Amino acid sequence: MRPRLRETTWVSYEMAANRIARQIGAVSLQALTPLQVESLYATLLASGGAGGRPLAPKMVRNCHIVLRRALADAERFGLVSRNPAAAARAVAAPRAEQRTWSSEEIQRFFEALAGERLSMAFVLLSTTGMRRGEVLGLRWEDVDFAGRALSIVQTLTTVRGDKHIGPPKTGKSRRTVSIDGVTLDALKTHRKRQRVERIAAADVWPNEGDLVFTAEFGDPVHPNRFSQSFDRIVRDAELPRIRLHDLRHSYATLALKAGERPKIVSERLGHSTFADHP
Repeated sequence: MRPRLRETTWVSYEMAANRIARQIGAVSLQALTPLQVESLYATLLASGGAGGRPLAPKMVRNCHIVLRRALADAERFGLVSRNPAAAARAVAAPRAEQRTWSSEEIQRFFEALAGERLSMAFVLLSTTGMRRGEVLGLRWEDVDFAGRALSIVQTLTTVRGDKHIGPPKTGKSRRTVSIDGVTLDALKTHRKRQRVERIAAADVWPNEGDLVFTAEFGDPVHPNRFSQSFDRIVRDAELPRIRLHDLRHSYATLALKAGERPKIVSERLGHSTFADHP
């Protein structure tokens, strides 16, 4: 029976299992040793990616998780006497370097958004600490105009390159995010502009989803293209290069400097604990 995992997590584990099978699938369970497991990780790091390119440490870490859990089941069922992956050294997945913008740079970014069709989506990322998938998966029914709040109940991600709408990343990710009056008014303006696009698109506009942010004819925005748009805006504005995800960290850094309590910032980010934010 398929475990209860998010679709993106299931796919990443499935890819890990395939990589493991290609490398050591011919080795019997009873013959597998911790040394062979560590050799597997070294091989994957060196040439386990597409076209024989190095595989990212995070991907190798996924392979370790899958192999260790599979061998733990094998040990529980009496198929092996011990779990060789439990004795092997796991690959550390280093955190990506995080860069943040100053308040002045955030302001320059806002100015560079003039004329951008999805400018409001970037504003939400910068002022709420929401994730990319949470912003792109936001529906109008999740916007409480009277209460000045957004409900995070679904997320738009990619699975094997295709768009996929599913539940938030974690239980803590399902949350309510407050917004200020300026952001609220900007959302209202965005909604009016979207209604004009919807009328112009007529029958082409899909009837399902009711997403706050869409492509020009009502389809969900592809997350990868959204990130590419961000990179283009940053480059054209000659701002310090950061990842789209780093807008969350920029928000957290500026909020803390402004005196916001760490617990509140953590809740807005959807972290289990504030320690999740380095």
